[in-house]
Amino acid sequence: RSEAIRTPDGGQLILDWAEDAAGRRHPEPHTRPTVLLLPGLTGSSQAGYLLCLVHRASRAGYRSVVINHRGCRGEELLTPRTFCASNTEDMETAIAHVKRRYPRAPLLAMGVSLGGMQVLNYLGRRGQEAGLAAAMALCPSWDPSASAASLEQPLNALLFNQRLTTSLCQLVSRPHEPSPPRPPASQARTIREFDERYTAQAFGYSSCHEYYEAASPVRQLHPVCVPILCLNASDDPVSPLHGEQGTMGSVGDSPVAGVAVANLSCPGGPAIPVEAAWHQSYVALLVTAQGGHIGFLEGLWPHPSSYMERLFSQFVTAVFE
Repeated sequence: RSEAIRTPDGGQLILDWAEDAAGRRHPEPHTRPTVLLLPGLTGSSQAGYLLCLVHRASRAGYRSVVINHRGCRGEELLTPRTFCASNTEDMETAIAHVKRRYPRAPLLAMGVSLGGMQVLNYLGRRGQEAGLAAAMALCPSWDPSASAASLEQPLNALLFNQRLTTSLCQLVSRPHEPSPPRPPASQARTIREFDERYTAQAFGYSSCHEYYEAASPVRQLHPVCVPILCLNASDDPVSPLHGEQGTMGSVGDSPVAGVAVANLSCPGGPAIPVEAAWHQSYVALLVTAQGGHIGFLEGLWPHPSSYMERLFSQFVTAVFE
């Protein structure tokens, strides 16, 4: 079912709820474990990768709540601003709403891509007051500047950047777009241009660079005191290693589960914070050899379930059971 809730600034969020109606494993609704899912950039509860994760959670007997980004579920935009990676106010509003309805239900937050950045930033800022049993970030961008540069490479621009930028421009072309900057955001050709012309201004940043600095989850790792599992792939164009790739080791029996060790002496350092995560007690960072962005298919003839989906199921079950 879908539910519209209001935000403190007068906006609205669409929450999509799903659960096993029979409740065989967790028959008591008030204590049923609940997974909060945050989509990627321009994504919603209707994205294929989220539908698969919701299905797995429901099959395990858990409740799922997808926190859709403003405007991405087709609803009317009631405020000039939409969403961004650094701002977690909508996530906080949704969590508070779920906790009011089910105060005894344990919560786990899982974000994909931009949603994963929001989860990490939320945990870092809220610390012990996060109100979550655990969290998971799938394919988050750790260095937005490096991500923007990677997406501007010719092939990545064709496969990802143009499509995502078009969706963002269409989103802010609705009636409640703020006074158009010069040049207008709706004419942006890349995500970086869109963030410079719209996102930074809508959320009070002086520039795209300042926004990217604030959005980077790396600075939020130290205060995290909730167990979180982060999954990245070394060949992800949205979250590049940004350094020479070291040797590959094998983990388990999955062909995609080799660990990519970044060369920490490379100028500028890696975009994926391997060393920083190593020193954090509550942060587990898994970097696979392959997987792309929200892919993680296995075998010459890909298995119906991806490595990402199986990892999600195993982690959620380990937390709740």
